[in-house]
Amino acid sequence: MTPTRSLLAALACTVAGIAAPLAFAPAQAAVDSSDPQRFIQTLTTDGFAAMKSGDKTAAKAQFRTLLSGNVAVDQIGDRLIRRWLPTITPAQKAAYKQALPAYIVGTYTDRLFEYANATVKVIRAQPAAGGVDVMTQVVKPGQQPMPAVWSVSQVNGAWKVANLRVAGINVAMAQAADFDSVIQREGFDALVKRMKARG
Repeated sequence: MTPTRSLLAALACTVAGIAAPLAFAPAQAAVDSSDPQRFIQTLTTDGFAAMKSGDKTAAKAQFRTLLSGNVAVDQIGDRLIRRWLPTITPAQKAAYKQALPAYIVGTYTDRLFEYANATVKVIRAQPAAGGVDVMTQVVKPGQQPMPAVWSVSQVNGAWKVANLRVAGINVAMAQAADFDSVIQREGFDALVKRMKARG
């Protein structure tokens, strides 16, 4: 597996833990956002059960709910194209924002099912710039635990996932580098076109 594919798989296994509880929790249940650790713990409790159904269509629907409710999509999206914000038009930015959620769903859903038997263990939390870092371990039977650090920040009074560092790799920085490469070679409109095609 290439480093990029390994990174995507690692990210997918952590995100799968968020998406799954949304599908199986009772309708009246809600993520406990009283503090960052409980926020991550309740997101990931029994998180991989949904993947055992093998239904990718359902997984994508769950992931869309995840994005709207528990991930700072706009904040992440702006970070990924930060260096290009002064040069793109409002129309280009709007097209990018529209394509971003579906792109994330399309990119990572295919990896979710590799980690149906994994669990996420919350270790501790510590203050970080602009929010809190929650340290966890992704545990898959027969493999060494994989460290994953969730960076969370408050958006309109609620905790949201703003970034992940998996096995020491900053996921947002890696994705931003991929975006930069496409923009430098083909232009910003080409990036948006690729995102729409992937989503």
